[in-house]
Amino acid sequence: MPRALISVSDKTDVVAFARALATRGYDVISTGGTATTLAGAGLAVVPISEVTGMPEMMDGRVKTLHPRVHGGILARRSHAADLASAAEHGIDLIDIVVVNLYPFATAAARPETPFDALIEEIDIGGPSLVRAAAKNFPHVLVVVSPDDYDPVIAQLDQPGGASMAFRFALARKAFAHTASYDAAIAATLGCVTTDAGVFTRHAPGAFPDVWSWQLQKRGDLRYGENPHQAAAWYEAGHGLSGVGQPASGLGGAQLRQGKELSYTNLLDLDAAARIVDEFAEPAAAVIKHTNPCGVATGTSSADAYVRAREADPLSAFGGIVGLNRPIDADTARAITSTRIDAVIAPAVSDEAMAILGARPQMRVVIAVLAADGSMYEFRSILGAVLVQARDRVAEAATDWPVDSVRVVTRRQPSTAEWQALRFAWRVCAHVKSNTVIFTTSDRTLAIGAGQMSRVDAVNVATMKAAASGVRLQQSVVASDAFFPFRDGLDAVAAAGATAIVQPGGSVKDPEVIAAADEHGLAMVFTGIRHFRH
Repeated sequence: MPRALISVSDKTDVVAFARALATRGYDVISTGGTATTLAGAGLAVVPISEVTGMPEMMDGRVKTLHPRVHGGILARRSHAADLASAAEHGIDLIDIVVVNLYPFATAAARPETPFDALIEEIDIGGPSLVRAAAKNFPHVLVVVSPDDYDPVIAQLDQPGGASMAFRFALARKAFAHTASYDAAIAATLGCVTTDAGVFTRHAPGAFPDVWSWQLQKRGDLRYGENPHQAAAWYEAGHGLSGVGQPASGLGGAQLRQGKELSYTNLLDLDAAARIVDEFAEPAAAVIKHTNPCGVATGTSSADAYVRAREADPLSAFGGIVGLNRPIDADTARAITSTRIDAVIAPAVSDEAMAILGARPQMRVVIAVLAADGSMYEFRSILGAVLVQARDRVAEAATDWPVDSVRVVTRRQPSTAEWQALRFAWRVCAHVKSNTVIFTTSDRTLAIGAGQMSRVDAVNVATMKAAASGVRLQQSVVASDAFFPFRDGLDAVAAAGATAIVQPGGSVKDPEVIAAADEHGLAMVFTGIRHFRH
């Protein structure tokens, strides 16, 4: 009689699966809590202790680590010597192994989990079972996910049983499962220090000496930045988005409508989502080539989108839109009144989807960014990888003025200027450096992005404003880094701005402050720089 070993932490649908196996003639072997669950559902279960001849011991640390278990899994049915050894030692074969592992990642995601409790969530027998079954995949089916229960039953019902291709696919999935599990453990323990035998867990942001992580392929892309470059899209696994955290951002994105996403689409969608994620109020960003051509807040998403689009309507054509609110019908109507290539938002209503359907080529992407700031950012360079914590404009999380923002000029900003400066600072952090932007309190007016000098950034912004007929009088300015000379400040004043926010920190700060006083500008220093290269 064929036998299946079932030992799972995630018990989703396990009773129905075990029952389906039993009706097909399988004896079900099980352990601990899984055995209790199955027996409670009226299924006949062979306890693992009956197989090994040994009781489960040491609080469950030792239960499946036994030759009568692993021999039954690893025996090659095509090798007479393996079968003879099994018979000699009274080892019965095991044909299906159904195991998912202790919930280490879930425990690791809770900072309050004590170190000793975390260690107990490191599964030993489970990975051994999975690896043994996966190694012997031509003869043993290995199942690590409830998602595969129905396909396994369907394969068993095929003439001749499960195909070799299906068996191999399950084996590959199993090895990825144990690799991901070990990566989560390595990433978590890499952020633990010990002093005099006391182990201390550190919050995400610590950088371990060795970093193990895994990427899950979402799919191939048509090409990369250029047609001659191959490209693919991967979801960040353990150790990247945060141990135990569900896929977030574009790792967990859903394409609800439109053509497949391209490499550059994904880069622009990322830029759009990052900007609107800075705002608690309804916000919209229109992106071109990873830089915003318009950002705005409003009373609603529709209002914010129209303001953002009108900041630079010429550049908005064919752009990428980011929203921090679900897309409703009004917003959908506003978006479809413009030629937009893609939109990203946390959700979309059924009514809005019907309206967006009028633009079937437009991609509609649903994704939620992790808002806890724990995500890491990785960037490849030649022969190496750079890692940093995600940049958040934490100093602008509440209304200004705040203690961390220092007025350095004789004139204090007005209440309206404070509001506008805070808006400008949150947007500026997401524009490619060097950047200088002009804004009101709720929308961008002109953006000078990615210039080689700061005065060039001012000049590009003012040139774009002039070309669009946008007046910069009574605007405010944000600069992502300090002004190294007063020429940039003079250009800002000439454009008509009345207040400016910048990090400060230049040896020429006294000269720049004096220039601001000459022009009657209010200027504040944040003490924090937000370069985006």
